[in-house]
Amino acid sequence: MTAYILRRLLLIVPTMIGIMLVTFVVVQFAPGGPVERLIAQLTGTDVGATARFSGGGGDFGVGRPPGGTPGDISAPSKYRGAQGLDPEFVKSLEKQFGFDKPAYERFGMLMWNYFRFDFGQSYFRDTSVLKLIGERLPVSISLGLWMTLISYAISIPLGIRKAVQDGSRFDVWTSTVIVIGYAIPGFLFAVFLIVLFAGGSFWNIFPLRGLTSENWAQLSWPDKILDYLWHLVLPMIAMSLSAFATLTFLTKNSFLEEIRKQYVTTAHAKGLTDHQVLYGHVFRNAMLIVISGFPGAFISAFFAGSIVIETIFSIEGLGLLGFESIVNRDYPVVFATVYIFSLMGLVINLVSDLTYTWVDPRIDFETREV
Repeated sequence: MTAYILRRLLLIVPTMIGIMLVTFVVVQFAPGGPVERLIAQLTGTDVGATARFSGGGGDFGVGRPPGGTPGDISAPSKYRGAQGLDPEFVKSLEKQFGFDKPAYERFGMLMWNYFRFDFGQSYFRDTSVLKLIGERLPVSISLGLWMTLISYAISIPLGIRKAVQDGSRFDVWTSTVIVIGYAIPGFLFAVFLIVLFAGGSFWNIFPLRGLTSENWAQLSWPDKILDYLWHLVLPMIAMSLSAFATLTFLTKNSFLEEIRKQYVTTAHAKGLTDHQVLYGHVFRNAMLIVISGFPGAFISAFFAGSIVIETIFSIEGLGLLGFESIVNRDYPVVFATVYIFSLMGLVINLVSDLTYTWVDPRIDFETREV
C-alpha cells in the first residue's frame, strides 16, 4: 500500500502540470485580457467581459487618454481601445502584468511559484491571491461539507429502504418525488425558495444574504451557531436537490444488485435474519460504489454547484471568487483557483481509494496498475 500511495502522490505532479498547461493555453486564446481591460478603464471604454482582441490593422477602438486630440494618435495597437495611447505606456502595462515575456517562460515561472504555493498578487485587487483564497476557502469548504453530509445522511438510509421495499408503494411515490426534484434546476429552486421564504412575496423566515448576520461578532457562541445554521437552510436545500436524487438511486441500485446475489441466499439459508444479512454482508459490498462517488460529490458541491448558489445568495466563497476573476480577467486568481480545486480533487480521489481498503480489506491496490 505504501508503494501505491507513493506512486499516486508522484503522479499528482505531472497531472497538475497538464491541467495548468491546458488552462494556460486556453487563457492565451481567450478574448480580452488584463492589459486590454485596464486600457478600456483608462480610456472610458470599459466593456468588461465583452472586451475583445483585435488583430493588428483591424478594428481598433477610438478611445484616447483624457485631453488627447486626434493629432496624437499613435500607431495601431494590438489592443482594442489603445489607439491614441503612448506605445511606451502600453509596453509598461505589458511589463506590469508580465506579458513582456514569452509564453513558455511565463508558464515555467507560474508552475515554479505554484509548486511553492506562491500565487502572487491579484491584478485588480490590492491584496495577495493567497489572502483572497484564504478568506474564501473556509466558506466553500463549509458549503461543500454540509451539502455532502446532508445528502449522504438522507440518501443512504432512503436508498437502502427503497431497495428492501423495491416495487412497493413507498418505492414508487418516493421515486416520483425524487425524479421531480432532480428535474428542477438548482438555481431555479433557489429563486423559488427566496420568493417563498426570504421575503420575496410570501414569508420572511430566512435571511437572503451571506452565511452570518451583520451583528454576528457580538453574538454569544450558541447564538453564533444558530445564526450560522439559520443562514445555511436555504442554500443547503437548493444545493442538495440534485445530489440527493442521484445518490439515492445509486444507493438503491447498488443494494439491489447485492441483494440478488447467491451469497445472500446462502446467508438466509444459514438462519441469519434479514437485518444481519443486510448490514453484516450486503452493506459492506454495496457501499463500495457509493463511497467511490464521494470525491465527485464533494468537488461538485465545492465548486460547480456552489458558484450558482453563492451568486444567488451573495455568499463570498471560492467558487464566486473564481467566476468573478474570469469575468474581470484577473488571471492570477483564475489560475490559483484552478490549481487549488484540481489539487484538492486529486488528493480526495486518493483518500477515496484508501477508504475502499477500510470498507473492504480484500481490495489490494498493490496488485493493480496505477
